[in-house]
Amino acid sequence: MTTWEQSRPLPGVRAMRTTLRTAHLIAFGMLYGGHVYGVPAGRLWPGLVATLATGGTLMALEIYCTPLWLVQIRGLATLFKIALVAAVAVYWDVRVALLTLAIIVGGIVSHMPGRYRYYSVVHRRVIAEQGSG
Repeated sequence: MTTWEQSRPLPGVRAMRTTLRTAHLIAFGMLYGGHVYGVPAGRLWPGLVATLATGGTLMALEIYCTPLWLVQIRGLATLFKIALVAAVAVYWDVRVALLTLAIIVGGIVSHMPGRYRYYSVVHRRVIAEQGSG
């Protein structure tokens, strides 16, 4: 196994993931609701910053713990969700649809069986470590 495929144990990682995911859901909920209800763009900045901060931190934690995450379906889905959220800046008129699609992708991928979530597109097989989550 190469270095980037190896898992790095981190004390308290489960609690960190849970806390970051919860904060990320709250932040994105504020951002999404603001777009759905037509809140002026200037007032959406705190939700956007909080969403980026919590999501970026969660992503960094996942990559640190298991760099292989980047080539697994769960990581690729996250990169796709980031692209959808970034597309809002270019396709403002369809922002609610883009953000809704990001939610749908997240919901499906986070609840799909591990044999799909942990599938590595590079290795063409499931690679799941003990305690993956």
